[in-house]
Order: sequence, then C-alpha cells, then structure tokens
Amino acid sequence: MSGKLDLIATAPMGLEAVVARELKDLGYTETVVENGRVNFKGDLIDICRCNLWLRTSDRILIKMGEFKAVTFDELFEGTKALPWQDWIPSHGEFPVEGRSHKSQLSSVPACQGIVKKAIVEKLKESYHTEWFQENGPRYVIEIILLNDMALLTLDTTGPALHKRGYRKVATEAPLKETMAAALILLSRWNQNPSRPFYDPCCGSGTLPIEAALIAWNIAPGLRRSFNAESWPEIPEKLWQQAREEAIDASRDDIELNITGSDIDPVAIEIANASAKSAGLAKEIKFEVMPAARIRPEGDYGCMITNPPYGERIGEEKEIRRLISQLGRVTAELPTWSFFAITPTKQFEHDFGRKADKRRKLFNGRIECQYLQYLGPLPPRH
Repeated sequence: MSGKLDLIATAPMGLEAVVARELKDLGYTETVVENGRVNFKGDLIDICRCNLWLRTSDRILIKMGEFKAVTFDELFEGTKALPWQDWIPSHGEFPVEGRSHKSQLSSVPACQGIVKKAIVEKLKESYHTEWFQENGPRYVIEIILLNDMALLTLDTTGPALHKRGYRKVATEAPLKETMAAALILLSRWNQNPSRPFYDPCCGSGTLPIEAALIAWNIAPGLRRSFNAESWPEIPEKLWQQAREEAIDASRDDIELNITGSDIDPVAIEIANASAKSAGLAKEIKFEVMPAARIRPEGDYGCMITNPPYGERIGEEKEIRRLISQLGRVTAELPTWSFFAITPTKQFEHDFGRKADKRRKLFNGRIECQYLQYLGPLPPRH
C-alpha cells in the first residue's frame, strides 16, 4: 500500500468528540468529525493499533471511495472504479451490507446487489477468472447512501469493538463496554485513577471493569481478534508489533479502589466471572448490596452508574425509590462526584438536586441524559 490510508473510526451518536479525543491521545492529530464517525489518516500499523486501543469507537473502517450516485449505473461505475483488487484476494469472502437515507437509491437490497456485481466485475479483470469461491479471509463491505452520496468502506474489525472478549454472559439490559468507557472518560476520573470508583447498580460489572482497564492502560482489544488479522495485505508482524506495544504500555503500579454493588446476587456472580475473564478479579470488589446501604470508603471518589430504566426493567415506583436512595447516600459524601446515565425525566427531582452538567447520549436507541454532579477535585500534592 502506497501513501496514507483514509480511515474511519465509527462512533455511537453523541460520542464523536470522545472518539476524536481518544484518537488525538493516540497521536492522530488531524481528524475530521462527522455524524457517527471520525475520519483520520493512517498506515497499515494504525489499523492494528486503533482496533486494539480505541475504547469508545465501534469499528475501524477503510474508506474505499465516495461519489455521487442517483442512478444504479452511477453506483455500478463508481464502485467498479475503486481499487478492490488491492485488498480482496481471489479467494476472499466479500459480503455487502448497506444503508440508505435521504437518497434516490432507497432500496438497500438493490444497492447491495449492484455493489456486489460491480466488485465481482472488477475482480474478474484483475484475477482473470469467472468464479469466486469466497472461502478465504472475510472483507465486509458497506455501502452507505446519504443525500445521494455513496460511501464505500471495508470493515477491518469484525464483531464490534464493544465485544472485548471478557463478558461471557450479560445481565438484562446491559451497558455496552464502549458506552461504559465513554462515561468514565467524560467523568475525567481517569485523570487520577487512584481515586475511589463506585458503581451502586453495577449489573454484570461493565463500568468497574472498564474503569480498571483504563486505570492500568490496558488496551481493550488485547484479548480478542479482528477480521483484518487474516488479511494477507496486513503482515502478521504488524499485529504482533501493535500487541507488544500494548502489553509494554500497560501498568499495574497504580493501586486501585474500584467497587461495584448490586441488589441482584446473580448479577454479582456474572460480574465476578467477567472480572476474572479480564484478568482483574483481584483488583475489583463486587458485593451484593441494596443502594440504600452502600457506604463508599475514601474521599474525592467518583460514583458512576447506569440505574435501571422504567422502559426496560423494573417497576417505576421501585426505580424512583432507588434514585431517591442514591440521592440520600451521595448527600453524605460531600467530596464525591456522582454521574448517572438515564432517560428518566424526573431523575433530578427524585435524586433531590439539579445536575451541574448534562449531556445528551444514546444508550442503544434510548435517548438519555448523562447527569453530572461535580464534587471538589482532590488537593494537589
């Protein structure tokens, strides 16, 4: 591959700025933020590094091309003109996925078929064959039509990046790992991760586990594989180099004070199993405890939680009681900061005070507010 690649880190709605900040922290200074994605440039090694390191992005895509397409002929010719042979080998598997919004070419299956046909024709010219078995490495292609502009990408990731590999079982209505990491990064707890961290509605333990991964600078993708690892275009030594860099960058010299509690004993069992799978069983304390009885220890801590929603689980009356209990508990923790993601409109009323800051986020498809109650920062030593 000659020259820099056009890469895309996809972002859940509302988290584009968080993904962009992550990329900047990794050294990618020239980023362009758009709805649902952050564009940046990189080399083959950067595909490996970003898949391993990005905590809040869903996928790393290669941008193959973008062009106007209001007819099937334009879509076919535009697709065929792209250098698919640079990536897809003669035995490669290349399924086509698609989306269309505010475009004249609105039939997604028809667009997928046209794109597939165009790529087959291009590969026929390159490999001088009429038949492709598609029994090799997997190259997922996506056609996105927006306002009559066609964007074609190759997915380097495979299963989305929130699938870290440590969660074997999930509780009902779990928080995605990418969202959990975003809530922690937005809280700025990671700037001083020796501070206490507590989740009083921890469910399967995602927030405490992600906090520990962040605190010790453990790359979230270290325990999983990616589609592009089987691509001959990306040498195995680059993946090995990126993994070795990640292992060397991790640090376990920070003493952690991370706790999660939940009223459900089954959830705590799952949380303990997930922490063990992540290699963090000794670093996180999980306990069965109703919210009214929690007594977090230490000063200048962060409490971050995803309390149950009436739309999904539990009865509204119980949930409102839980929120008021959390309000009473945190009122007795004057140096602590409290953060909650919730769609519940009366949360602040039940909690007993207005949030200092709010941020609109989407937990799955549910519109939520990330409510932030900011306590004092720890004194500088």
